[in-house]
Amino acid sequence: MAANNQEKTRREPLFHIVRRPAVAWWKSWIIRGVAIVAALIFSALVTVLLTGNNPISIYATMFNGAFGTPRRIWLFLQNSAILLCVSLAVTPAFCMRFWNIGAEGQVLIGGLAAAAVMILGGSVLPTPLLFLITIIASVLTGAVWGLIPAFFNAHWYTTETLFTLMMNYVAMQLTQFFIIRWEVPKGSGKIGIINQDTKAGWLPALGGQDYLINILVVVVIVILMYIYLRYSKHGYEISVVGQSENTARYIGINVKTVIIRTMILSGALCGVAGFLLVSGTNHTITTTLAGGRGFTAIMVSWLAKFNPLYMIFTTFLLIFLERGASEIATVFRLNLAFSDIITGIILFFIIGSEFFINYSIVKNRKEAK
Repeated sequence: MAANNQEKTRREPLFHIVRRPAVAWWKSWIIRGVAIVAALIFSALVTVLLTGNNPISIYATMFNGAFGTPRRIWLFLQNSAILLCVSLAVTPAFCMRFWNIGAEGQVLIGGLAAAAVMILGGSVLPTPLLFLITIIASVLTGAVWGLIPAFFNAHWYTTETLFTLMMNYVAMQLTQFFIIRWEVPKGSGKIGIINQDTKAGWLPALGGQDYLINILVVVVIVILMYIYLRYSKHGYEISVVGQSENTARYIGINVKTVIIRTMILSGALCGVAGFLLVSGTNHTITTTLAGGRGFTAIMVSWLAKFNPLYMIFTTFLLIFLERGASEIATVFRLNLAFSDIITGIILFFIIGSEFFINYSIVKNRKEAK
């Protein structure tokens, strides 16, 4: 009797969550735009409560930190280009549900190869040959770093997440070994600027801008990657493998070949990013060359739904937050933790908006008695 009474008094939840059908692209971006506006409002409230500063001044300072001067604009574009390159590199692997967490190491090993060629061949090889060998070395080493975990996963079903993550540490230790070997001056624990006097192996300025070649290279990669994923046979095979490996095998796709081929491409593009960082930006090699871009790229790729064109916007947003946050800390003499709070709030709202793009909250109907 008590059980029956409990059954009668048990109440159904007022709401339940259902998956939405495919949402038009413009509707999804409207939802994301609303999330950004809500994040700015909430961040303004937090700013007033914690610091007492005018939130409008905070946002103006963030904008100034990213776009305040021509040099800042070029730095913004350069940082965006490198992050976008790494994001494009991991995207093919993610499209086939191969979770490549090793972009950090793939970028680093590509940069190490570029530095090695510049150091060993800078004073020996003619400039055109030096650039050619540097690019080839960076691409090949990055490709090998992607091939190794892919080969083991394809043949022995190893966990790609752990394998690629561990490859990051191997790349770091290799880099540290050669830094000690090439350090200048001895005992300093760093290489310093490579070929500072001759600038051998440095990407030249184009139109008076040091970073323009880097940006143009990444623009070309964006276009090629979009075409590759959307319109090529390889792109189709990647999407089928990502949806179901069994289906891919059933229709005659060689899943092992797709996994290995795609990770070679992913690693090779990371190698290109390493080359651009060493030859076109930093002109040196350190264990922190990638600077966490390998992990940030995961967010860029995911937020853009693996669409290379949308990645441009998500990259710009993250770089804007990064540069703007550091400017806040400098101008207002605030702890860096506060700028991280603002960045975290905005990212939380943006990521949270993906829930409302994919799901809707529906009110349960009361059953008629």
